[in-house]
Amino acid sequence: MGTAVKKFRDGSYLEYDQGKFDEWCVYLVDKNGERNPPRDLDYFSELQALSAKYGFVNLYNDYVKIYDLTSKEIKENVLTEIEKIAANYFSDAQSIERIFSILYMGMIAEEKKKYTKLGKRIKRLGMHKLLIEKKDAREAADFMRGMNWREIDALCKERGF
Repeated sequence: MGTAVKKFRDGSYLEYDQGKFDEWCVYLVDKNGERNPPRDLDYFSELQALSAKYGFVNLYNDYVKIYDLTSKEIKENVLTEIEKIAANYFSDAQSIERIFSILYMGMIAEEKKKYTKLGKRIKRLGMHKLLIEKKDAREAADFMRGMNWREIDALCKERGF
């Protein structure tokens, strides 16, 4: 059993638990108790579809608000801010709240990684590829595979983060 962090109206919730590398693996637990780690490809695909409705830049800018608030620790005020941001997406508010909460927890996990050189910037690079450079969800999710941290760091710096 993991540590529940964010509960949603539909009965699902997000938690941290042991993963392959550390105890900061994010899991989405549905109302029936089935849990799975969210995959970048899945929520990137969802964001790509939502961007047609709400705009790539709008989604990215809202993500950056959360990015800027993210540290190594879970903060209740950031989870509340995610709820407020998500409310602007009307009928898609629950999906946006879930995705942005997954990203928030993922960024915290990246910040907590032992010996990290990239931290949360690795998530931002994927989001930048998806929403600003308008790459396909699969490409945005997979393009960093096999790169070393210096290559990824250079790509982040080229983009100003």
